[in-house]
Amino acid sequence: MKLTDTCIDCLLSRVIFECELSSADKEATEKIVAACREMLGSMKDSALFHPQIASAIHRKACEMLGITDPFADLKRAGNEQAMEVCREVRGGLHTFHDYVLASVIGNTFDYAVKDHDVTADFSRFFASEFKKGLDVDDTDEILKRLARVVYLTDNCGEIVLDRLLVGFLKEQGSHVTVAVRDAPILNDATMEDALRLGFDKVADCLTTTGGGAEIGLDREKMTPELSAAIDNCTIIIAKGMANYESLSMYKDLPPVAYLMCVKCEMIAQDTGIRRGSKIAQLRT
Repeated sequence: MKLTDTCIDCLLSRVIFECELSSADKEATEKIVAACREMLGSMKDSALFHPQIASAIHRKACEMLGITDPFADLKRAGNEQAMEVCREVRGGLHTFHDYVLASVIGNTFDYAVKDHDVTADFSRFFASEFKKGLDVDDTDEILKRLARVVYLTDNCGEIVLDRLLVGFLKEQGSHVTVAVRDAPILNDATMEDALRLGFDKVADCLTTTGGGAEIGLDREKMTPELSAAIDNCTIIIAKGMANYESLSMYKDLPPVAYLMCVKCEMIAQDTGIRRGSKIAQLRT
């Protein structure tokens, strides 16, 4: 996907949010937003994918703020909230569909999208959304391709539910490579988060997407482990919108299962799926 004026507005709103999280004053915030707006203007018509541009903008904002992880407290809180929900619901998860649905509901833990609110009562929200089910459900077809899985994670909070799904995949005999972000950016999960949750004990390979503070997937920056895993996998499970925005631009990938909540209008238009939908969509 390419950058639109709506995307620019959303990106700048997230820059302002990062400034708020970092307790930047009004003058500093205005200076940072102006610098990011100027940077966006110079990059808008470039050949870069949206996640590549967004990553550069967030790196610029954090550099000017003098902080590497403004979302640190929110990430910890999201993981703690999700762990509470896991303790309540894991006994009711039995099938691949159940675990996928739980993981997709977890994708609502996203502080990086304008006009998308993260619920304060995730337990009640989870129960309500679980009853509604998936709006796009290709789980039966995805299930046939799970011999060797590359699992691209997205946000903290939801990564707790991802671990349940990865554990289920392993129980079913899948070989699973899990990739998290190489360095802190937005509220995306990093190696530190994955190790704290024990992904190294459940996945066959735990690696990063490479490239430092980078959302989505840039194939030119991938770690050797991830590159080899993609070359040999039967399916990529891609969580969240940034991974969708990246992978949908590549034409020579294995089958991809996109697990996400459609949280913005641009993604809704690109997928042809209503905003707010929960999807497990297979593209081959």
